[in-house]
Amino acid sequence: MRRVALIAALALAIQPASHAQQTATRTRAHVTTLASPALQGRLTGSAGEKLASDYITAELQRIGAKPLPGHTDFLEAFEFTAGSKDGGSSLTIANRAFSSRAELQALSFSDNADVSGPLVFAGYGIVVPDSQDFGYDSYAGLDVKDKVVVVLRYFPEDADQKTKAILVRYSDLRYKALAARQHGAKALVVVTGPRSPNAGETIPMSFDTALAGSGIAAVSVNGDVGKALFAGARDKTLESAQKELDTGNPHVAGVARDTIVSIHAAVIREKQTGHNIVAYLPATTPTAAVSKPWVMLGAHYDHLGHGESGSSLAGKEEAGQIHYGADDNASGTAAVLSAGAELARGPRRRNIVLALWSGEELGLLGSAAYAAAPPLPLDQLAAYLNFDMVGRMRDNKLTVQALGTSAAWPGILERANVAAGFNLALESDPYQPTDVATFSLANVASLAFFTGTHVDYHRPTDTADKINYDDLDRIVDFAVAILTRVENTDEAPLFTKVEQTQTGGLRGGVRVFTGTIPDYSSDAKGLLLSGVIGGGPAEMAGLQKGDIIIEIAGQSITNIYDYTYALEVLKIDQPTKVVYMRSGQRRETMLTPAARK
Repeated sequence: MRRVALIAALALAIQPASHAQQTATRTRAHVTTLASPALQGRLTGSAGEKLASDYITAELQRIGAKPLPGHTDFLEAFEFTAGSKDGGSSLTIANRAFSSRAELQALSFSDNADVSGPLVFAGYGIVVPDSQDFGYDSYAGLDVKDKVVVVLRYFPEDADQKTKAILVRYSDLRYKALAARQHGAKALVVVTGPRSPNAGETIPMSFDTALAGSGIAAVSVNGDVGKALFAGARDKTLESAQKELDTGNPHVAGVARDTIVSIHAAVIREKQTGHNIVAYLPATTPTAAVSKPWVMLGAHYDHLGHGESGSSLAGKEEAGQIHYGADDNASGTAAVLSAGAELARGPRRRNIVLALWSGEELGLLGSAAYAAAPPLPLDQLAAYLNFDMVGRMRDNKLTVQALGTSAAWPGILERANVAAGFNLALESDPYQPTDVATFSLANVASLAFFTGTHVDYHRPTDTADKINYDDLDRIVDFAVAILTRVENTDEAPLFTKVEQTQTGGLRGGVRVFTGTIPDYSSDAKGLLLSGVIGGGPAEMAGLQKGDIIIEIAGQSITNIYDYTYALEVLKIDQPTKVVYMRSGQRRETMLTPAARK
């Protein structure tokens, strides 16, 4: 689509800016277009992402940017898991079969499997780790090895608030699946009890970007199937069993039965394609005299759509609304486009890459895909500058992260800030939850710009009228000054690996820290590491990028969720065994978790 036609179509849906924000700036048109209703929140793989990429591509063409050498356009496709759907699951008990979607469906994290075994009712299926000093174990006194475990959804309804506050933390369905698997169960059946919210309803398959299953067959059944599972039990019905458990009494025991249950669990994991947008401004002079002849400006352009991904912070009354993502991250995208337009007008001693990532909100998927198969050698990249949420500056404060990736950065920033005049908050740490982490892990000297979070973060209220455009323009000028200084030096900034600063002993408000960096897009059975934090426990234990953790502290690990829950059993400064795979070989090491605020 021609640029003029595209902008005209989008302009019909652009929200008007407030009167106070009507002054002309270089970034306003980009933000208001990208954060308009027409783009529907720019969810990765959606029609909104396509509209956003069309707009960005047109802008890159307008300033004279070109596809990377050997490429014919700006788009770099990557595949990701966009959700799951039931592929025809069924359950049979006492020769009675259930197979309709209203009666049961697989949970999104289920393995595909056919299993059969005796039924065991394990209450709410909750296990509170010993580290919490709160005795609650739904499996106490039960032998569930090679059996089918039935558990209630949620947590005890009538427990006191203190008990509820502890139990709710361990009531997540993935945690219940992990607990069942750790106790040797073949399958997990979840029923929403008659005394619970959504009584008797099956559980919708949630948005789940994990490619790997949970290591166990897991299905949700409705109230009628739940009653059938209890049929023939002389002493209990589903309702009476739940009522007894709802007091929160940890000594209420589960029930083992001889009834054989057969389950066919089938999950179809839906894959979609997202697109990074990568272009470059060629150097205007020969690059033979400079080391590492490429520099890069980057930002993610995706957001949350209507909040489907699970990371939405929308209130109940906002559920399902468009998440416009004006600050997160139309502001960063606007910064890259505006900086590119400015740099296109001047001389360039290095080639300048302008990269707009998708899939950041799903776990840095786009930038990780780029780094996994880089169209340009990453060791030829002199520097990477990232913009994520740079549109809501307060008190003239600009946070610059990843400063520790090169000793050259402090001097460059100091000189560039003479004209900019920002109140800079400097952070050495490159291990941020944004795309700068991808490049610092690839040993590229990097910086990340950030103006801070706010109450509209990941909510539909992150709208274009709230952006401080004058200061966003100033950030663009600041970044251009920094990049120009890097461009004009023969030698590239020397990369420095940042050591993680750790806290000391156990104090209130601290949690365990392992220094692992997961690969969120992996389908490996275990936790694939995309890297380890310098100086952290994982690095000191000998773990490295590409290792797959399959067990920690005696807990088997099949995916990132298992690993997150397993951290609950770790204790600060106490060594624990880690089993991992490296190049197909099983290895073991001892890791000592540290404390982290």
